[in-house]
Amino acid sequence: MASINWNDGQLIEFGQGDTATCTGNLNKGQLYALFFYNYAGNDATTDVTVTGNNAFPPITVTVPGTTGDQGLAALCFVSGDDTSTIAASILNGQPGANIQAFIGSVKMPTNTRGINNRSLPLDGNMHPFEKFTRYYAVPESHWYSAQVTSNINAFISVQFTETKAEVICVNAPASGIGSVIEYYGKSAEANVTITEESRQSKTWNLSGNGTQFVWINADSTQNAEDATISVQSLQALYK
Repeated sequence: MASINWNDGQLIEFGQGDTATCTGNLNKGQLYALFFYNYAGNDATTDVTVTGNNAFPPITVTVPGTTGDQGLAALCFVSGDDTSTIAASILNGQPGANIQAFIGSVKMPTNTRGINNRSLPLDGNMHPFEKFTRYYAVPESHWYSAQVTSNINAFISVQFTETKAEVICVNAPASGIGSVIEYYGKSAEANVTITEESRQSKTWNLSGNGTQFVWINADSTQNAEDATISVQSLQALYK
């Protein structure tokens, strides 16, 4: 039974009876996602209990079972407007449970050990988008075209700005991806958009305003082998 200091939002590994706590580090006006990966190496799902302050009840995030570390992440969104502290626990009664987790946002994780934390060139070229990759950029004040591509079913990534997030799924299943997305508190859900694309590639426009954008892979090592992301300036089209 361990208590884990999660104040930096860093990549951690925890199991039955363990609790990871980020104390006082969620900022008002910012949206965060807890990324949970099943690392147990078996097909058993794991329930993670997420708790913040006493204003809201705990919620349960079900992390799908997988073998060989090949599962996609389960996501729990939380707003710093609702709580400055967040904790994730694996309750007793789940022997063998093993979860990898980190906190993603425009701010976190501040400790990026184990995370591929890279500046994304806004050059229109396709850049590899492997597991545990966090790209960041500050687009200028004009329009850009972004694209995520993967040939694997249900490839998921998340685009963050300070107050909002968009979950982007390509090769989306007919059943949707709602089963792996949860929300803590009252504010997060209204600021999250889920975009599901049945094809292998999704293109969308974004408008820079001098603030940071972040893109985080939410899928497995296997599913991210051939995944790519690109962002290209459209400014020349308007000159």
